[in-house]
Amino acid sequence: MKNHGRLVSAPPREAECLGAESADEPPPTPPSIAQDLLFSRSPSRRSIVSRIPLSRRSRSFLHRHFPNAAEADWCNWHWQIRNSIVDLARIRDIVRLTHGEYKGIVRRTSGLPLRITPYFASLLSETDPDHPLRRTVIPVEDEYLTAAGEADDPLGEDGQSPVEGLVHRYPDRVLFLATGFCSSYCRYCTRSRLVGDASRIKAGFKKWHDAISYIERTPQVRDVLLSGGDPLTMPDGHLEYLLSSLRRIPHVEIIRIGTKVPVVLPQRITTRLLSILKKYHPLWISIHFTHPDELTPETEAACTLLADAGIPLGSQTVLLKGINDDVATLKRLFHGLMTVRVRPYYLYQCDPISGSSHFRTSIEKGLEMIDGLRGHTSGYAVPHYVVDAPGGGGKIPLLPEYMQGRDEMGVVLRNYEGRLFRYPDAADGRA
Repeated sequence: MKNHGRLVSAPPREAECLGAESADEPPPTPPSIAQDLLFSRSPSRRSIVSRIPLSRRSRSFLHRHFPNAAEADWCNWHWQIRNSIVDLARIRDIVRLTHGEYKGIVRRTSGLPLRITPYFASLLSETDPDHPLRRTVIPVEDEYLTAAGEADDPLGEDGQSPVEGLVHRYPDRVLFLATGFCSSYCRYCTRSRLVGDASRIKAGFKKWHDAISYIERTPQVRDVLLSGGDPLTMPDGHLEYLLSSLRRIPHVEIIRIGTKVPVVLPQRITTRLLSILKKYHPLWISIHFTHPDELTPETEAACTLLADAGIPLGSQTVLLKGINDDVATLKRLFHGLMTVRVRPYYLYQCDPISGSSHFRTSIEKGLEMIDGLRGHTSGYAVPHYVVDAPGGGGKIPLLPEYMQGRDEMGVVLRNYEGRLFRYPDAADGRA
């Protein structure tokens, strides 16, 4: 395979690369990366200010809650991160907290932090604690209840990690946990044991090097998924260092990025970022969407820019009780995604992460969702419903019972209307 991107002239020095800023900020750009791969320590406007439009809702929220900030600040993704809502006092300015939300915040001394970008905070209901987006990012007291079967590492990722920061579960692909930082933290995050951990943010380069070396010496790895945390929160220079390092490995065919940035921080989709991503095709991006209320003008513009850059986009949605567990809501979400060229890819059963029981539906509810979508909308708008098997079994797809039985004449099938049809099919393929 050709090397589609320029190579890094020298790796960043760890002491300079990571850890110079506070634990809840992305690390600064490493100065020892070749200068043509990064923006400087005084980033250009092109690097940090996006072309994402400022919606009426965003403008109103900005003037109300950040009266001293300019609209150009709001469009600056660095400003969005620096001004994220991270404590009780600030969230109280945004919403009227319930007792359960208040307790969920004040009890927290470790674990998954509170962090919401100003942009995403602008989408939350001020008064309704059951508002779907509000429930996904504001802690509640139920997070401290651990139900039977829940675990901090329910997918057994730590046991399938040949080097720190890399999960090798499937034969031909690996999960590369590039950072522990997210611009907003989802309360049902399956990696809540990892994200927001200062040590995982500050000690990154050694882990990157070890992970890249493992991939280099493992020729069966043809597909690398960059995740974390959220890789698109990293500075341009860091991201390009990783992409170029992976692209120069001959047996790496596909690079994927898992992110929620277009949903919670669309301002990150800058001209500079797009120019970097376009150099490393074939590159795919999976975006974590939850609810149709996330399909704002800003998010739609971010997805359009990424799609116009030639990047295939897919969505990964977690099925959540009381948030998106009805067919009408999912149909609105998936139809909206299709209009901005995002293919619904996975509908995940919520992982049994510790403290997540208030989010999880039954498996039967998930099958009900697929049954209500299949045949009632475009096939492209119907994702795979999967359970990520506890203990490291990988993704297991589940489908409703469309095959009703078999006799000497063939198989009996149920269609989306509930009608039965016979398909002539000899058992074991024998006529």
